[in-house]
Amino acid sequence: MHTESKKINLLTPSRELPLYGKRILVTAPRNYAYRLSEQIIKKGGLPVLMPTIETCYLSNYTKLDAALAHIDQFDWIVFTSRNGIAAFFHRINDLNIPISVVQKCHLCALGKDAESLLSFCNKVDLIPIESSPAGIVAELAKLPQIHEKKVLIPAPEVVGLPEPDVVPNLITDLQQLGIEVTRVPTYITQGLDKIIYSMELNLMREGIIDVIAFSSTAEIESFLTMANSQNDYEHCVVACFGPYTTANAQKLGMTVSIVSRDYSSFEGFAEAIAAFFTLTSNSK
Repeated sequence: MHTESKKINLLTPSRELPLYGKRILVTAPRNYAYRLSEQIIKKGGLPVLMPTIETCYLSNYTKLDAALAHIDQFDWIVFTSRNGIAAFFHRINDLNIPISVVQKCHLCALGKDAESLLSFCNKVDLIPIESSPAGIVAELAKLPQIHEKKVLIPAPEVVGLPEPDVVPNLITDLQQLGIEVTRVPTYITQGLDKIIYSMELNLMREGIIDVIAFSSTAEIESFLTMANSQNDYEHCVVACFGPYTTANAQKLGMTVSIVSRDYSSFEGFAEAIAAFFTLTSNSK
């Protein structure tokens, strides 16, 4: 019975759902967009897809292959995204390296990303309580002799956009613990051309879009190259997936009205958006 309660009740009238009639612009890359859209639909919302970034395979694997050839030298592999996990293990598979090579390393993943890690290698050693880079640092700082350890961070290579400070700050914080950190490019994050989004941008300018939902700083950076000015999205409520994306949105001049407290899953993000409109309607 408990599992059923978590599922969408298809017989619930749309009007009774908290996001009924709300059009929510989803800027996440394709592989995340469908998961966030599913959660929005469950709340009665109407997702409008406009991925502002995409993630794709590397054009040059030299550094990643070198790290994989000496993977046994690392004590920890710290994954900061589901994309990093997938790209890392796909490359291992392409090189016909046995999955068992990572068994000697401790593996860390954030929130729901741990499910992906388990699916690839049936192993995860650390899921930080706080689903963030700061959570990773806090948990590793508790470990004995952590200053003697070597950590590998599979990270995105950001192309055509300013790199968000998330991974650089994580590396700096880990180095301050005395950890030897190796960052290795594992996949590419790049912006998309706004020419494909003339319809979506017009909907936004006309005030038809109710919410813009950002799940990462890179999405915001690319979105701002597509918008002509703040006037383009002044009618929209801005929602951010967690405090780090929020802080960077504010640094970039955005007013953020919705921040998900649960940023370990997109379900929490959709719930935060729904709670905002429930509160708004109740206050009228």
